[in-house]
Amino acid sequence: MLRFFKLRNLKNIYNTYIRMSSDQLGELGKGAGKGGGGGGAIREAGGAFGKRQAAEEEMYFRKKEQEQIAALRQHHKEEIDIHQKEIKRLQDEITRHEGKIEQLKKHEKK
Repeated sequence: MLRFFKLRNLKNIYNTYIRMSSDQLGELGKGAGKGGGGGGAIREAGGAFGKRQAAEEEMYFRKKEQEQIAALRQHHKEEIDIHQKEIKRLQDEITRHEGKIEQLKKHEKK
């Protein structure tokens, strides 16, 4: 259940980030965006400080995206490990049952 919760949260965060397109933001650092909201006093003013803040925000979101991708990759690796352990357990069960069948065949021949 916890694995599902973590994966769902990562997908929600990633999808929210993807929806933020340049159409909504307008030109970065050039004042308020087209999305209906300001961007804070510095971004609304535009200029060098607005461009710097926009660049820092972009770096922040790229870093967050990379962290989320790394977490998602790790999640998939953990899922693969879990499934491989389950496969091994089931193969051991098959071998155990085949052994019992062989014992029963030997017992019938006697």
